[in-house]
Amino acid sequence: MKVLGAIIVLLFGSLLIYCTLDFPSWGDPASPASTHVSPYYIENTLEDTAVPNIVTAVLADYRGYDTMFETVVIFSAGIACFFLLRSFKRIEPDTRLYRHVPTGITFRIEKGGRYPRESVDFERIDLQWVPHDLIIKTTCRMIIPFIQIFALYVIAHGHHSPGGGFQGGVILGASVIIFAVSHNLRSSTNRISEKNVVLLSTTGVLLYAATGGLCLLLGSNFLDYSALSQIFGVDSVTARSFGILLVEIGVGMAVMAVMISLYYNLASAGKQDEGL
Repeated sequence: MKVLGAIIVLLFGSLLIYCTLDFPSWGDPASPASTHVSPYYIENTLEDTAVPNIVTAVLADYRGYDTMFETVVIFSAGIACFFLLRSFKRIEPDTRLYRHVPTGITFRIEKGGRYPRESVDFERIDLQWVPHDLIIKTTCRMIIPFIQIFALYVIAHGHHSPGGGFQGGVILGASVIIFAVSHNLRSSTNRISEKNVVLLSTTGVLLYAATGGLCLLLGSNFLDYSALSQIFGVDSVTARSFGILLVEIGVGMAVMAVMISLYYNLASAGKQDEGL
């Protein structure tokens, strides 16, 4: 089976390399992209979409299909990693650690032994627990809201300045990971659970596709945002700008959720119980 797989990979790899012979030379000013596509984007983006950021306009409007399927690829990769990494077999550890919150004293409870009820006085902690530094925890709690506000700004303002859904989604995901690292995995999953992460990633992809489907219902082409002018009550050019914002929000949600899901499973060996 391994030999067959290697042969298939070599055949397809050779085919792809052969196809590159038809590509124009690197940096060729006479290539079709340089003589037709790029000049049109540069000269007409602002007029067509009311979006000063040409990169965002190309990704979310002119190449909206490509970006939608890029989002689907990220979502599919996240689902694949979930099934590869997630451990659905719940194994109770032989021992559990608890910390008495008022005093900070930790103690170990053997499997089958009596343990205190989890409450405000007793906190269950990871078996590989290391006392967290008060300065690090406090600093992270102070800066995480600002990181998230900046991420929302990057998503909302990505079509007017550098940024967008991919960048903003990564920053949002990183803010949750910072919280999990500075505190513990359980504290993070209590705030945004595995179920919510899956729902967010699915909602992000569906929001992108639903925006295109809404354009179809309004009598236009899929992802032709100018049709949204009937809903927003603006001209078709401004409607394309609003449509770009909608799909960027969907991309941001999907990227953020996939990042968080990957961290949850990697940090806990798929158990999402004990971990960093």
